[in-house]
Amino acid sequence: MKEHIKRVDRILRYKGSILDIYSDVIETPDGHRANWDFIDHKGAAAVVPVLDDGRIIMVKQYRNALDRETIEIPAGGLNGWDEPTIKAAARELEEETGYKSDNLTKLISVVTAVAFCNEVIDVYVADNLVKTSQHLDEDEFIDVESYSLKELKEMIFAGKIQDSKTISAILAYDALNNRKENI
Repeated sequence: MKEHIKRVDRILRYKGSILDIYSDVIETPDGHRANWDFIDHKGAAAVVPVLDDGRIIMVKQYRNALDRETIEIPAGGLNGWDEPTIKAAARELEEETGYKSDNLTKLISVVTAVAFCNEVIDVYVADNLVKTSQHLDEDEFIDVESYSLKELKEMIFAGKIQDSKTISAILAYDALNNRKENI
């Protein structure tokens, strides 16, 4: 039987509003002990909102970690570990874009940083969009824009879109459409 790496201790270093940071003590198969960082995240949901003409609604917002604006699909953290991701996706769609949908379909799940974080983002596709109004948090300032799938893929390959959940979602949505067309 193959020996495995095992965690022998976990020490909380920081408790935050959306994530907790730990130092893990890991024992390797040869008995060596190492300290590894671990970020515990409650999860998130995202949505690819597709207008009737096929354009996809994107959000443009400032991201502090990069100190610049990014173009992303609408997304947000779960309101607790047990919130269904489809409910969070519907909420974030309306909050961030001012559109709602009664038709959300699961597309993919993305693990954002497997080396040190357990965040999983479930991504949905929404169509049958109905215009409502944005309900932004007090510290959110989001512009809503729409693009064709071709434009989004060009922005991905030009490096203008670098967000991993957005790249994964757009390319998965494109692959899904190509598969449907070839059936």
